[in-house]
Amino acid sequence: MQELHDAPLAPLTTFRLGGPATRLVTATTDDEVIAAVRAADDAGTPLLIIGGGSNLVIGDKGFDGTALRIATRGFALDGTALTLAAGENWSDAVARTVEAGLAGVECLAGIPGSAGATPIQNVGAYGQEVSATITEVVAYDRCLGETVTIPNEECGFSYRHSRFKEHPDRFVVLRVRFALEDAGGLSAPLKYPETARALGVEAGDRVPAAVARETVLALRAGKGMVLDPEDHDTWSAGSFFTNPILTEAEYAVFVRRVQDRLGPDVAPPAFPAGDGLLKTSAAWLIDRAGFTKGYGSGPARISTKHTLALTNRGAATTEDLLALAREVRDGVHTAFGVTLVNEPVTVGVSL
Repeated sequence: MQELHDAPLAPLTTFRLGGPATRLVTATTDDEVIAAVRAADDAGTPLLIIGGGSNLVIGDKGFDGTALRIATRGFALDGTALTLAAGENWSDAVARTVEAGLAGVECLAGIPGSAGATPIQNVGAYGQEVSATITEVVAYDRCLGETVTIPNEECGFSYRHSRFKEHPDRFVVLRVRFALEDAGGLSAPLKYPETARALGVEAGDRVPAAVARETVLALRAGKGMVLDPEDHDTWSAGSFFTNPILTEAEYAVFVRRVQDRLGPDVAPPAFPAGDGLLKTSAAWLIDRAGFTKGYGSGPARISTKHTLALTNRGAATTEDLLALAREVRDGVHTAFGVTLVNEPVTVGVSL
């Protein structure tokens, strides 16, 4: 294990923000991960787990404790069964499954971060979520002090949520197992209308998995959602706010607020989200509340490519970012009565 003291954390995040950690440990094996976690827990030291850093907002004061960077490696494909070490680069892993002719995660291409983070957030995009293909998660249970294997049905998956996110101080993900599909090199049925339109097919159709992946990468790049060190629109955590999920009664009130503000013929987006629930678009809300692409005059601004991404233009602090996030959240609530919830995990700060 590599160990550093007073170690900068900003370079380990896609925002490139945040102060140093008192101690930074880099673990390259599961045994090293477990040993570092146990040492911190035995000493009563605060512990911060870092994978790809794509979903973290770290305060400017940094982290007073041990930051554990999980850098384990492992990609094992047995037929259609895939096992990934937590430290594997997710986007690279997706590319390898497509090269193998398998379907199930091809529309999750280009999402930054590590494989171990995917079940925590139930990562999803363009009509796919990892919960549809994950069979089990191997994790170190800090309460039991042992390694456990948790089947899909016990992971508590829902929209951008899971048992692991519900109890962030209990589980440290070590490995994730997936069941993919051999569809003769074709993708899973396309569910997302934007993807189908871009491919000139109908929702529910299949296309070559490689073509689906390339199309998603192009769509993401057009929104600044593929990491590029030279493009400040990608110095972000991707979507900063989750899409609000409303009850039917809440949605009816929301519609009235929309029509009072924007006109009687305006209908906000609505998608089924379970029994009696509807999901609307955070990006639509932000834009209609007046926070358009490129909004802001300081070092933290809304992306010039996508209203849902808050970005570091190169000289921002975490406080600059949070000030912008609060302005957007409060502006949307004032306009439409809907409270946006941040998707990235905050460390030492809050909205």
